Amino acid sequence: MRADLTQQLSPPQSINLATWPKVLRAHQWLKNLLLFVPLLAAHQFANLNTWFATLLGFLAFSLCASAIYIINDLLDLESDREHPRKRYRSFASGLLPVWMGVVLLPLLLLGSFSLTWHIGGAFLSWLIFYFVLACLYSLGLKRLVLVDCLILAILYTTRIVAGAAIANITLSFWLLTFAIFLFLSLAFVKRYAELEMQLLSGKEKVQGRGYCVADAPLIQTMGVTSGYAAILVFALYLNSEAVMKLYQTPAFLWGALPIMLFWINWMWLQAHRGKMHDDPLIFAIKDKASLCAAVAFASVLVMGTLS
Repeated sequence: MRADLTQQLSPPQSINLATWPKVLRAHQWLKNLLLFVPLLAAHQFANLNTWFATLLGFLAFSLCASAIYIINDLLDLESDREHPRKRYRSFASGLLPVWMGVVLLPLLLLGSFSLTWHIGGAFLSWLIFYFVLACLYSLGLKRLVLVDCLILAILYTTRIVAGAAIANITLSFWLLTFAIFLFLSLAFVKRYAELEMQLLSGKEKVQGRGYCVADAPLIQTMGVTSGYAAILVFALYLNSEAVMKLYQTPAFLWGALPIMLFWINWMWLQAHRGKMHDDPLIFAIKDKASLCAAVAFASVLVMGTLS
């Protein structure tokens, strides 16, 4: 206990410019690119004012997300120090003292909510909803079995809803349903990867979570099923009237189905092999197969739009 107190109150060591992106989890800002999905899905490519407003929304969400990560890190100091990888985080490792996180937190929130005033509309409401739900997740919901994965899926989907609020776009049933199933599958991937790591460490439970290592096969089954449900929703969407209006040659879009099937199966295969990162989206950004699948998926959509 005394060692932990000394570690928290002692002055930071070896802090440089490279430290701050790690503290803010700047690499996690890539998730906020989901705000641009409604613009792309609605084919509003030439609306420069909306693109600029969405960029401001991206920055607002990024600063808010960094504040939430700091809250999570400060609340999870003890469990992070027991984790094989999380123990190297800035606060858990003692690189930064706790007081510095407490000071940085309100500054990030001030910057985030200041940007929302330039955007207007319902975006502020969705940002507040995201912040409150993420805080509730950090405070206790993440310890509830299955509820934690549902909350993660909702948090991902909220970014898309917030992007639609900026662009004043009415989201379709198809996009919302597809998103919630896809992100639920990725949330289960995250939990499954943690369970596999604990299994290799010889532990029976995940520190700070409500899962046992024996839950891994069931989590895998639910995650794969959720991924397939997302693909089924996408297949049904291809027969909708919206596709006929948005795409010149909708038949090209059927090529996206095998690409999505490959990617969902590939992600779960990597998780099964113990190669999955703590965050599946970060893994996908660095994974060559996932990047190739993304390029192929985008190419199919472009061909369907322009051909």
